Formats: sequence, C-alpha cells, structure tokens
Amino acid sequence: MLPPLAPERARAIVAGFERAHILVVGDVMLDKFLAGRVTRISPEAPVPVVMFDHESHRIGGAANVAHNVTSLGGRATLIGVTGQDDTATALTVACRSAGITPALIGDAARPTTTKMRIVTERNQQVARVDYEMDREIAADVEQRVVSALQQCASDASAIVISDYLKGCVTERVAQSAIAVARERGIPVLVDPKIPHIDSYAGATMVTPNHHEAEIATNMRVRTDADAQSAARAFHERARCDSVLMTRGDQGMWLLGRDIEDALPASAREVADVTGAGDTVIATMALALAAGATPAEGARLANEAAGIAVGKFGPAVVTPAELLQAVIERA
Repeated sequence: MLPPLAPERARAIVAGFERAHILVVGDVMLDKFLAGRVTRISPEAPVPVVMFDHESHRIGGAANVAHNVTSLGGRATLIGVTGQDDTATALTVACRSAGITPALIGDAARPTTTKMRIVTERNQQVARVDYEMDREIAADVEQRVVSALQQCASDASAIVISDYLKGCVTERVAQSAIAVARERGIPVLVDPKIPHIDSYAGATMVTPNHHEAEIATNMRVRTDADAQSAARAFHERARCDSVLMTRGDQGMWLLGRDIEDALPASAREVADVTGAGDTVIATMALALAAGATPAEGARLANEAAGIAVGKFGPAVVTPAELLQAVIERA
C-alpha cells in the first residue's frame, strides 16, 4: 500500500492549489441531457417513450478536466478545437462561468463535439446521440493549437493532455506540449488513448484505466500482481516517467521512479463513473504543481475520484469535499 497521507499534509498541498495554473489541451465537448419521465413503451418499436421535462448541459472532455481544476481552487486555461456553431458559443460561455480561461479554436469544417443523453427522472440513461468528427484536425488548425500552447504555457505550473481521440491531440500537438513542459521544468500529464500511445513519449505521468493498459500491453489486469506487470509494460511502451493506472472498484496502481504500489478504491457509493478520469488527472496535476510527491498526489486523486463517481454526469470536486474525505480516511 502507498504510504498514508496525514490530514495536515493534505491541507498544505490543497492550500497550494490556488497558486497553480494548469494548462489543459485536448478534446473539448459539451454534454447535453434531455430529462423526462418514462410511463410506457412505444407502440412503434420496443423502446421507452420519454415525456420531456427539462434540458441541461455540462462541459465535458478536456473542458471537464479544466472545470475540476477550477473547482478545486486552481487556475485553468483550456486549449481545444470546436466548430463554429451555437454549441461552441454555449461551451465557451459555460467555460467562462466555470472560471476557466478558454483558448478555443473554431474550425468551420467540423461540429463541436456533443454528447446528447436522454435520461429518466432517476438519472437512468435511455439513449445517447453523438455529434462529432473524429478525424485529426487540419494542418492549419494544428498550427494554431501549437501556437496557443506555446503562448499560454508561459506561466503554467503543469500541462494536462486530455486525449479523447476526437482529433485535437495529434502527435505534433502532444509532443509540442511535452517539449514546452520540459523546457519550463513543469510536469506534463496525459489521459491517454492507446492508438496515440507513441505520441506520449517523455510525459511526466500517463493515467490509463485498466482496460487501456490491457490493450496496450496485451495483458489481463485482475490482481495487484497483474496491475504491477501491466504498469511496468505500459511504462516501457509509453516511454513516460510514471504511470497511474485507474482500476475502477479495484482502486489504482502507481508506478513511479521510486515507488510502486496499490491504492484501494475510496468510493462509498457509485452513481455515475462519467468523467472520473478527468477528476483524477486534474487532482494529480494540481498536487504535483503544489509540490506533492506522486504518492501524495495519488492519494488525493483517489479520494477525489471516489467523490466524483458518487455524483451524476461529469462531476467536479471542491477542496472542502476532498479534505473531508482525507480526514475520514485517516
């Protein structure tokens, strides 16, 4: 087991969040929810009929990472690619409302990635409709992303690459972010997608879930021993400094330069796992920026994830919630 985190040390780290500026680059999206009540099955097909009640939206993908940063008290700048449509406007407004500085680049050739979920009054998902274009961004748009990265990183404390395989995180974008971070001596963390694993070479930390680790290493991850072997193989293949593997209800496995061990899951009740990885990487980025060790960051990220999965939809965590969880765990 990783060493425990004393509440006093947790308070000191979390207090440092407000001095951290996290630059997030990646695939931004808007999560829309059409909520209603199900009372019957359609006579046209064996599907439920949802009587519309209300509509809402939340920022998702890389934007949810940035939202977790600001909710935890840090500053966040967000670089991503949107369409030039009403959804892009809604996403920009929502980002500003969440305290995020948006540096979003509009591309008329693609829609803003949108996940529309139809849900019942009990937050049960009936269907999801995706609006997206997942091919890589064009060379001119890529250049604008790289230029924004170089400009916005001037006072960043850490960089997060949030890759949802929607086209923004090209090999050049990923390697530019890693190069900028190395030049400035700040950590760069990656929430990966396996088709891009070769693009993450040189990252400070990569945070695959256990399914991604299995695919990347051709190994099954069921036990701690499996997780250890897969983390080592993933580390070698990704050519990164450290690996934090999330394992759902089995917790996490951290492989760092001088530490290697497991963390049990901290969730008390699971409502929705959507965006839990965003919470993990945002918390870890803030912790490293505030001077925490990877083990300390993993402890905080694990508690934050446990809080997030107890909420519906892409969720955020506050400093008070995080510290309370640490105190209860002590």
